[in-house]
Amino acid sequence: MVRPAAGAAGVASNPKRSDPAADLHPPPGERSVAAEPVIRTEDLVRVYTMGEVEVRALDGVSLVVGPGEFVAVMGASGSGKSTFMNIIGCLDRPTSGSYSLDGVDVSGLDRDARAEIRNGKIGFVFQSFNLLARTTALENVELPLIYASNGHVAADRAARAMRCLADVGLSGREHHLPSQLSGGQQQRVAIARALINDPKLMLADEPTGNLDTKTSEEVMAVFQKLNDQGKTVVLITHEPDIAEYARRIVVFRDGRVVEDRPSEQRRAASAERPTA
Repeated sequence: MVRPAAGAAGVASNPKRSDPAADLHPPPGERSVAAEPVIRTEDLVRVYTMGEVEVRALDGVSLVVGPGEFVAVMGASGSGKSTFMNIIGCLDRPTSGSYSLDGVDVSGLDRDARAEIRNGKIGFVFQSFNLLARTTALENVELPLIYASNGHVAADRAARAMRCLADVGLSGREHHLPSQLSGGQQQRVAIARALINDPKLMLADEPTGNLDTKTSEEVMAVFQKLNDQGKTVVLITHEPDIAEYARRIVVFRDGRVVEDRPSEQRRAASAERPTA
């Protein structure tokens, strides 16, 4: 059974960020800092057993992400950032500690319950676009609605998908196959697909990893636009220049958060709508 999370403290002792709940970054006029956090983890631990060896991938991670934040999670290979993403994406469970998503404690949920939460509250964007090759952009965006347990009539699915494609600058490309789209356009289709269920959290794993510099900026402009509209975005990246598009930067090392700070020199992606 899904149960509401109890109130809890924010990030544990961190000299660079003593109270993240008091330093959220919602866009002007959006939700107040007193709103329920979208992400709250407390003393999160994940241990993997490899033969007789235990690998402590996460070692006591406590973090709060409020509504309307844009957070970049950084770290070298093996730092724990991918394990953290898997847990906040409800793809894995912690060994110990707690994780609440939008006020719901999901730490101990089974696979089916996590899948239900994941499909309703999280929009995923991956480095590989994961589009169906023989399916149009419109049909690719519709897919989460087709899989949703509440179901949607075809006309409603199409209308919502077209709005999401318009939001990412792809009006007029609805009936193109992925092979007829550039890499940046394919990633924007993936972003539109992530938006279709109006998720509480946009979770992007290296979304610019397969893109050139100019196209990466166009994709980051889409994320900044969505964040300016109030979407909560968590971006996993190893690229410092991409992290600078976020409002807040969290750095992992050896399974722990070693730095958590506002983006001091935040980059603004081109204000122009990406070229369709």
